[in-house]
Amino acid sequence: MKNLVAIVIVAALSLVVYRLYLTQAMPAGTKSPQQTIDATGVKNDLLAIAQAERAYQAENGHYASLDELNSSGAMTMKKSGRAGYSYDVQTSPGNFQVTARCNATPDQPCTSYSIDSSMEVQAVR
Repeated sequence: MKNLVAIVIVAALSLVVYRLYLTQAMPAGTKSPQQTIDATGVKNDLLAIAQAERAYQAENGHYASLDELNSSGAMTMKKSGRAGYSYDVQTSPGNFQVTARCNATPDQPCTSYSIDSSMEVQAVR
């Protein structure tokens, strides 16, 4: 009987630790594993767009809009968004900022992200 109680306690502790680990692994503002997957995909898209901006700027001497990046071949992104996120590129002579905005609802909160020439993806508050 003592062995059975010990096994149940170890199993319960394992589930609690596992649950806490998964909760910490998800980015802020996400509630489900699908939202975590979507946020990771968006961050990867932002990095790809930023890399394309750098390559375009090196070749042409200025940064470009999302449409220009696609039409020039610097980037081959078929969509201008992903899973409820829409992408927007703002350029200036010495910098760019790409923003992935999500359509948050009370039922499904989400986090918007941005990246600039520093190549760091940051949450937009």
